[in-house]
Amino acid sequence: MKKKIVVVEDEQDIADLVKLVLETAEFEVVTVLDAQDALAQIKMVRPDAILLDLSMPKINGWEIFKQVRSDPAYAETPIAILTAKSEAFDEMVGLHVMKADAYITKPFGKQELIDKTYELFAKRKKQPDPGA
Repeated sequence: MKKKIVVVEDEQDIADLVKLVLETAEFEVVTVLDAQDALAQIKMVRPDAILLDLSMPKINGWEIFKQVRSDPAYAETPIAILTAKSEAFDEMVGLHVMKADAYITKPFGKQELIDKTYELFAKRKKQPDPGA
């Protein structure tokens, strides 16, 4: 069964590119262009992972990240930050303070995107399954 990924990205071209690349790697991808719709789509799709842009109008990605993590149903869902913020400080905050599972900077290479997405699942696989 294909892993489902929700990509929250407000730029249509980037969302389409991410979808295309990840679908070639056999993932099922749903894109969400509006941050306000992100939480509803996440609940509807029940993804295995989320790729989340930080810089979006109205609601920023950090707010969505916090809301997803605060919901017990999605607290353990792997989240990769997908952002143009490439400073070491931003990455440190994302990975060590916010506890994102991966940090992918734009522009990214096709293989980098695929590898980091697979890593999301590899990290979570090491943890015991609460439903088992």
